Amino acid sequence: MALSQARRDLFRLFLKEGAGARHLVTSEFILQATARGVPVHRVRRRELDALCRGRVHQGVCLEASPLRFKSLEEAEEPELGGEEGPNRQLVWLVLEQIQDPMNLGALLRSAYFLGVDRVVTSQRDSCPLTPTVSKASSGAMEVFDVYSTDDLRSFLKAKAAEGWEVLGTVSKPEEVENVPVISCSEFRWNKPIIIVIGNEGDGLSLETQLLCHRMLAIPPGRALHPGIESLNVSVATGKNTSDAQGHQSKFLHLKISSI
Repeated sequence: MALSQARRDLFRLFLKEGAGARHLVTSEFILQATARGVPVHRVRRRELDALCRGRVHQGVCLEASPLRFKSLEEAEEPELGGEEGPNRQLVWLVLEQIQDPMNLGALLRSAYFLGVDRVVTSQRDSCPLTPTVSKASSGAMEVFDVYSTDDLRSFLKAKAAEGWEVLGTVSKPEEVENVPVISCSEFRWNKPIIIVIGNEGDGLSLETQLLCHRMLAIPPGRALHPGIESLNVSVATGKNTSDAQGHQSKFLHLKISSI
């Protein structure tokens, strides 16, 4: 996806010597690289291991410029309607201090697949768009713009003033005060929504919770042992988003597995 989309500056493509069963895939890489003037180098596996710092590479490594978050000032005004139908409402995903690159990649993959219109992340204490994020997203990061803001609370206040519904997420409903909590399977909506996902360890900050109109919770299927009382953040996001999309458009509900 990085080669085909060409949103990065591309410098060199490294392929493991002896493609074997991956010959057709390797040939496609070479064709795309050649078309874009990217030098192709065949190297030994240990050289690829060193280039990728020990991470899994499947015999391919691309040297390229990093992708950056876009500022909200660069964002185009959202348009309602389109190919999904004139009554389709917008869904934005807001991430507060997601720090694990595997989680961020999985979140982007689910958001892209489930039709989220925009992803916005907080700048402070958040994971950047690293190669690990791109790999975990299965290429979604290469085609899906990700925005960031240095003032998440002002952003949420502004969207609420424009008529958007701001929805927080929580794993322990009993710990939420002053904000209504509902099951994601019971949620209905008829206006643009923002789903806010919190940090892997602490969840949403109290300040952000108090900006939410409602909080969504995923009910467990059994009594849970202490210490395993919540889902992985990327799995929970997939569930919340697919339920929201499904109730509006009556799409088939999808079970999202962690990567």
